[in-house]
Amino acid sequence: MDAPRIAPPAGHSPREPVEGGARRFLRLLVGAPRNPLDPRIFHVISLAAFLAWIGLGVDGLSSSAYGPEEAFKALGDYRHLSMLLALMMTVTIAIISASYSQIIELFPTGGGGYLVATKLLGPHAGLVSGCALMMDYVLTISVSIASGADALFSLLPTGYEAEKIYFCFLVLAALMVLNMRGVKESVKVLMPIFLIFLITHSIAILVGTFGNLSHLATSVSLAATEIHTGVVSLGVWGLFAVFMKAYALGGGTYTGIEAVSNGLAVLKEPRVATGKRTMLYMAVSLSFTAGGILICYLLMGVEPQEGKTLNAVLLEMVAGGWSIGGLPVGQWFLSLALLSTTALLFAAAQTGFLGGPGVLSNMALDAWVPKRFAHISERLVVKNGIVLMGLAAGLTLFYTGASVHILVVMYSIGVFMTFTLSQLGMCVHWLRERREGRRWRQGLAINGIGLLLTMSILAVTSALKFMEGAWITLALIAGLVFVCIRIRGHYRRIRSLLKRLDEDLMNVPVEEPAAAVATEPAPMDRNAPTAVMLVSGYSGLGLHSFLALHALFPGHFTNILFISVGVIDSGNFKGVQEITHLERNTRETLEKYVGYARSLGFNADSRYSLGTLMVPEMRNLCGKVRQEFPRAIFFAGRLIFREEKFYHRWLHNQSSATLQRRLQFDGVPLVILPIRVL
Repeated sequence: MDAPRIAPPAGHSPREPVEGGARRFLRLLVGAPRNPLDPRIFHVISLAAFLAWIGLGVDGLSSSAYGPEEAFKALGDYRHLSMLLALMMTVTIAIISASYSQIIELFPTGGGGYLVATKLLGPHAGLVSGCALMMDYVLTISVSIASGADALFSLLPTGYEAEKIYFCFLVLAALMVLNMRGVKESVKVLMPIFLIFLITHSIAILVGTFGNLSHLATSVSLAATEIHTGVVSLGVWGLFAVFMKAYALGGGTYTGIEAVSNGLAVLKEPRVATGKRTMLYMAVSLSFTAGGILICYLLMGVEPQEGKTLNAVLLEMVAGGWSIGGLPVGQWFLSLALLSTTALLFAAAQTGFLGGPGVLSNMALDAWVPKRFAHISERLVVKNGIVLMGLAAGLTLFYTGASVHILVVMYSIGVFMTFTLSQLGMCVHWLRERREGRRWRQGLAINGIGLLLTMSILAVTSALKFMEGAWITLALIAGLVFVCIRIRGHYRRIRSLLKRLDEDLMNVPVEEPAAAVATEPAPMDRNAPTAVMLVSGYSGLGLHSFLALHALFPGHFTNILFISVGVIDSGNFKGVQEITHLERNTRETLEKYVGYARSLGFNADSRYSLGTLMVPEMRNLCGKVRQEFPRAIFFAGRLIFREEKFYHRWLHNQSSATLQRRLQFDGVPLVILPIRVL
């Protein structure tokens, strides 16, 4: 007989009662809970290509506010090489975008660089890629906020720079709250900002380019002269080194391109087609904006000015003198463009809050980081990941003083480490396809060129900027890798210890569900003493808890009731079919426990529910079971360590102790059955 399911009312998710003003205020900030069991929910929270371009492409487009500037400054006296640099930027964007479109086809469920490296190069390569991605997304948030603050303070008189760091922290807190509300809500807020930035900068680029076409022939001639002079004074390789330095330091321009493949889970079906369309939108808009800005720098003779970004200087040169009927239209345009730049850069931090928690949840499912990072909140977002990303970005801003120059160098390392591993993994994939006799040449060509480009940027940036911030990122990535290896080693030790229970108890014959249905047991007496066992998966751990209960209270309980919550986390919140599969697995797990108990002569049954938060959902379920069986006593197993370490609370679920406190407040008895593993 199927276990009865206790489901939430339509449109609601079981949760704890709202108590106190603080909790009401929090609910007001992040919004009301959503029902993950509603089959329409995936349509409600998923993004079409246009919205995905805004939500996931904003990081790439916003990088045109600092990437071309860093590259142009690095050219020094050879600024006319910016024409060739603009061409190289466009080619690089096209190649990286094409390679990630192939990744989307091969990995249609998402995962990005972490999943690509794990599946194609092995788990440890995946770990390095995942740690680099975490640093990438933390620095995405930091550099976007810092650069946005620079754009805003370019509008203000000099002397306010000391206040910039406090302003950055304020924006960071606001973005964390916005992302707690959910993906689609945050993207809709960004839409007008994104479009204003694109329109104003497109106008500036078109006016700056076509208004100075007469200078183009001169610029080409000067570029040839600079190349000849550079070869004479520096040599061919010296001039090439100058160009490669500028090309590498402009690597921030390409950051964010991988966001689409990482964020496929939030796209509308068919996800592959939506992802590839989003990637196309991103590549075209970024190529036009970044390349156009570089050309305009050259054609208009933009020079650095104290307290202003090069983009602010360019916009002022293009539109500062515009007027209509005596109205300062140009100044209004300049203010609107710079304010949209500021807002877009703040919005670019959105990519870090979208992608970072996703990478953390994938790594949590593989036991590289604490499993709590795979949990999703009532608003169906990875809340723990959002909080961690925000705190880490805050520390980075504090350490660097919100300096864009330092942050961009730190940023590029993590980005291009992930890019390089992803391209290498895809090259390995195409070589395997060759052995299978499938089409492989075009794919290998695209990813092979991408590998050379990304590896060269990574190597040059690491070498030239090692002491200016690159070493920090490399050290942090190495430290994260070490911590993750220790975390996974701990989980493996625990699994090996628990495996003994499985070997001892899992081979006990269990009554099959079909046989149980054929001999339907007598109805359970609702007023009889009832032991309610809280279980998760069917394992030796659960059976050990059940046998411990029987040994502690021999012959006391007439009824045995097994209850479980199917937790909807980031690993299974991918579609209606995944939710259905979770429900079926939860029911089948309970049927095994019921069959085992009945085979020992107990009168047993089960109940279950599904939800995103285990403790509130289980509290709700226990309350309903208590109403059905007034004499019920609840039991749950908990791992007990010989020496409690400070990290055990982070690495292991503390839900049984938390649930015990909450149920005691409700007047419901819950007994913890200790299971010693160390």
